[in-house]
Amino acid sequence: MSEKVKLIECPRDAMQGIKAFIPAKEKAKYIQSLLGCGFDTIDFGSFVSPKAIPQMVDTAEVLSLLDLSKTKSKLLSIVANVRGAQDASQYSEIDYLGYPFSISENFQMRNTHKTISESIDILQEILDIADMSGKEVVTYISMGFGNPYGDPWDVGVVGEWTEKLAGMGVKILSLSDTVGTSTPEDIEYLFSHMIPEYPNIEFGAHLHSTPTQWYEKIHAAFGAGCRRFDGAVQGFGGCPMAKDELVGNMPTEKMLSYMTAAKVDSGVNWMVFEASFNKATDLFSKYH
Repeated sequence: MSEKVKLIECPRDAMQGIKAFIPAKEKAKYIQSLLGCGFDTIDFGSFVSPKAIPQMVDTAEVLSLLDLSKTKSKLLSIVANVRGAQDASQYSEIDYLGYPFSISENFQMRNTHKTISESIDILQEILDIADMSGKEVVTYISMGFGNPYGDPWDVGVVGEWTEKLAGMGVKILSLSDTVGTSTPEDIEYLFSHMIPEYPNIEFGAHLHSTPTQWYEKIHAAFGAGCRRFDGAVQGFGGCPMAKDELVGNMPTEKMLSYMTAAKVDSGVNWMVFEASFNKATDLFSKYH
């Protein structure tokens, strides 16, 4: 296997919408198992308002319980504002600050209580904070494949925002299919056009999917040159701020199967992953 992909496992995304509170020790035990699998990055928690996402109130405590001495995986924390970025930047163990930037005005207000214009200013401050603290920012274009609110969207809108974000110095940009509205055609078009146009940006795919759509979405993104993929074991989770009916995350085991069949190196050890898969079953059946 010569070609490589980066797989980002997102237990934070899987857990954040669960109403029953998962104790920090149980979160940490599950995340610890993922740290041994070989994922490029673990999206492990978020520094956001506990009123907005109660499940993530103990992210700092979870971090303190993790043993990072034997893992090659990097840690990513989601932040929704400047304060969150300042809080997360205090922890040397965190490598990435993830900022959800929505190109849907309705969703940006629902998600962060800010307009798109205000969010651009916040992103610039977060980029500055990350630069000063030796971290990188992963910017998510949420609602990147459409939205349920009737806000303007087409591939041209995504292209315009990408150009603006590139001008701000964004280096990692993940197109997020927040409510599962992407089509293989849109995925293929966006990645195949933007990856060559912005060689200084690492593009990622944060795709949500129904159980029957995962293959065509992964295949479209990979075929168009994307080599960074977010997922969650067994497709657990979804965005609790998006709408009432959650569309699940991209199942990590399906992505691994795809990459294995394509003879692409994901860096993930299948046997270790199987143990994490079983831990996910136990954890989510207990609290769902």
